[in-house]
Amino acid sequence: MRIAMIGGGYVGLVSGACFAEFGVDVSVVEADPGKLAVLQSGRIPIYEPGLEQLVATNVAAGRLRFFGELAPALEGAEAVFIAVGTPTRRGDGHADLTYVYAAAEQVARALTAPAVVVTKSTVPVGTGRRLAEILRQTRPDLDIEVASNPEFLREGSAIGDFMRPDRVVIGAESERAQDVLRRLYRPLYLIETPIVFTSLETAELIKYAANSFLAMKVTFINEMADLCEKAGADVHDLARGIGLDGRIGRKFLHPGPGFGGSCFPKDTLALVRIAQDAGAPSRLVEAVVAVNTARKAGMATRVAAACGGSVRGRTIALLGLTFKPETDDMRDSPALPIVSRLTGEGAQVRAYDPAGMEQARELLGEGVTYCKDAIDAATGADALVVVTEWNEFRALAPERLRTAMRGHVVVDLRNIYDPEAMRAAGFDYRSIGR
Repeated sequence: MRIAMIGGGYVGLVSGACFAEFGVDVSVVEADPGKLAVLQSGRIPIYEPGLEQLVATNVAAGRLRFFGELAPALEGAEAVFIAVGTPTRRGDGHADLTYVYAAAEQVARALTAPAVVVTKSTVPVGTGRRLAEILRQTRPDLDIEVASNPEFLREGSAIGDFMRPDRVVIGAESERAQDVLRRLYRPLYLIETPIVFTSLETAELIKYAANSFLAMKVTFINEMADLCEKAGADVHDLARGIGLDGRIGRKFLHPGPGFGGSCFPKDTLALVRIAQDAGAPSRLVEAVVAVNTARKAGMATRVAAACGGSVRGRTIALLGLTFKPETDDMRDSPALPIVSRLTGEGAQVRAYDPAGMEQARELLGEGVTYCKDAIDAATGADALVVVTEWNEFRALAPERLRTAMRGHVVVDLRNIYDPEAMRAAGFDYRSIGR
């Protein structure tokens, strides 16, 4: 079976490599010459554990190829996946579908045989119908069908999520489209992965609803953490107490500085707009967006309070800049407003992240000192702030940190350290919800 993947970014590259691992002949089309050159040279332009080896294995086997032009990539393809970006549109919060519609028109012009065009990008309800119109208007002579196949990949564990998913959602309303995608996902069907067939609109909405629900769980436990601090309770015990209820579940009940990344901020905001436009406003999701934005903005206040009310003239060590561990993604990371506020109030920030330093330099500029490792960042610092829970930070001995630092304040926004051990080492230790 042959397929084409339009877009060699995070979703397109991971999905293409994983389909190739299934034994499918995959052609990935990347329009950016720089990214294409990187891919064709045997490297990958993103950080994702295991992906470089997976790509190399399937390129060597001849199942995965990269193209800058559509025509050779689409030759013989039964399915063409659109996996281009859908960033938040400036001004109104809607998903920007410019790249999706442009890709669909270009694909329609380049196809020489019937195919199924599948949206892998996260797109609002109604996009599939609009794509069908574009394809029909562009190529009335060719039978091109549309399907929706949203992705549920978590950065840092994307390969496992693709190979062993909780479910596969397919919005396809014709027998031919269903048959093509059923054959494509046969390896997952054989290991009894639930495959859910729906209408186009339902599949499109499932992705937004799933991410918004998870974002709501994160926001809920963050608010409970604040309550625990006021009431003298422990948020971790609270999370365990409610998470063991099968109706609630234990995942996404970890308190922190607020959610970020490529999906939750964008998708919650998009769902708010979709619901408002449909005349069925989602007040819960609106509150999630507002509370999370305020939480990230308020984290620097915690740091200032721990430093006696002001960070002016203080040296602050920041451990972790990406929105979560095992990724180099800085999009909507809590580190961004924290660093901006700290430097704006006169602090000297020394930062380190295992994977996000290059991206951080682009976003934070030269007002930050970028360090070679965690101990380098902590050296001479008056206070240390944990923003991202990388495992290498968990492994740091409290005594070693205390020796490196000038001050003794630690603000742990991810609760990765044991409070008793930190206090025994001489730290004024502050965490979330404990």
